[in-house]
Amino acid sequence: MASRDIELESIVHPTPRIGIPTTSADNGRDSEQGSPPPDGDRQEFSLPPVDGGKDAWLFLAACWAIEALVWGFPFAFGVFQDYYTTNEPFAGSPNVAVIGTCSMGIMYLTAPIIMGLCRLFGKWARWTSLLGLFIMCLSLALSSFSTTVPHLIATQGIFYAVGGGIAYCPCIVYMDEWFVQRKGLAYGIMWSGTGIAGVVLPLFLEWLLHSFGFRTTLRLWAGVLFVLTAPLAFYIKPRLPYSASSHIKPFNLKMFAMSTFWLYQLANVVEATGFFLPGIYLPAYARSAFGAASYSSATTVLLVNVASVFGCVAMGWFIDRLHVTTCILLSTIGATVGALVIWGLSPSLPLLYFFCVMYGLFAGSYSSAWPGIMTDVVRKAEASGQGYIDPSAVFGWLAAGRGIGNVISGPLSGTLVQTLSWKGDTAAYGYGSGYGSLIIFTGVTALLGGASFLWRRMGIL
Repeated sequence: MASRDIELESIVHPTPRIGIPTTSADNGRDSEQGSPPPDGDRQEFSLPPVDGGKDAWLFLAACWAIEALVWGFPFAFGVFQDYYTTNEPFAGSPNVAVIGTCSMGIMYLTAPIIMGLCRLFGKWARWTSLLGLFIMCLSLALSSFSTTVPHLIATQGIFYAVGGGIAYCPCIVYMDEWFVQRKGLAYGIMWSGTGIAGVVLPLFLEWLLHSFGFRTTLRLWAGVLFVLTAPLAFYIKPRLPYSASSHIKPFNLKMFAMSTFWLYQLANVVEATGFFLPGIYLPAYARSAFGAASYSSATTVLLVNVASVFGCVAMGWFIDRLHVTTCILLSTIGATVGALVIWGLSPSLPLLYFFCVMYGLFAGSYSSAWPGIMTDVVRKAEASGQGYIDPSAVFGWLAAGRGIGNVISGPLSGTLVQTLSWKGDTAAYGYGSGYGSLIIFTGVTALLGGASFLWRRMGIL
């Protein structure tokens, strides 16, 4: 059975005029059975071009903006966490960090379920972006009335994450229809939106919080978010007619019988347990190790986010040209050397800034290799007789694996920092700062995240 990518490519030309009986999928099945439909039942219409053209680029631009605005808010939660822990009525309350963990973790973990529902109710899937955006904005508006941390967890954490997942998943479901040969680049461009938002949103939200307080900030952002994103939902749409993809079965679990999927997933989860730690602890490390001022310490995270923009786009370009394990190796080498050598041995703040750029470029681009994993899993499933596996389902479970790593990293990192390993004269530079075990954990998990390259060389992938 031909791959989905080739199927999409083969039916599309820059200005196609094709006859379709009822669906393109039905066409394939009819031709295989040797009973083509009569000419009287055929309908002619044009499909927009794939991998380019006005409609494809508008779709990608809308996806980039949705990516930035939906995911940018959880990545900027550190600003809210600092405000909540130092201002009434939440000052001194426990579990403030749970808000951010819920917001990001639930969006990752619910991805396979929401994507499966988008496939199951494909006729209505394109409108789920609007539904998700409405839930997100409503949850932020409701969170402005919170008086306790559990209220914030429920609204700004759980409900926001559910709405964000619903708004975001159609971008992934339809990406396979709009981009084939440039799929990696398209994903890389889309995911670079989070890096841009990770620079702009924290500064903007911090200004709002200190100028107007959290209640007005949340209400203003809810309104701004809806005004910015609601018009974009029009462009988050399928390229193929609804019935053309009706043969895709949601919640297809055949990939779970494949060692290929599990080998990629294992490395993905391990890498994720360490990936988020520098973004959480770099500002505190800069203050502790080098006495950096507030702005100078915050610059560490900004540099990581800016560099990840270029890393994501570059990885997307490479994934269209090189094998996925080669691309993962590039990310692994840069992230591992950056953590264990540059961060661990940095004697000054400028060198720490260099690590931030390097980490953003290489570690920040790891998930941009997912399109290559999706393609490899789909191709090997067909070659082994497993049948067709929806690439968006593979993406969903990879996202869930990253969510598992994200959830594990929170309490684990707290334990690593509290031990203050090697602090003092027992180790030098970063390793003797009290963050030594955290630095090693980040470097080792980055190294293990590249295990797929070794497994391919051993012939087991």
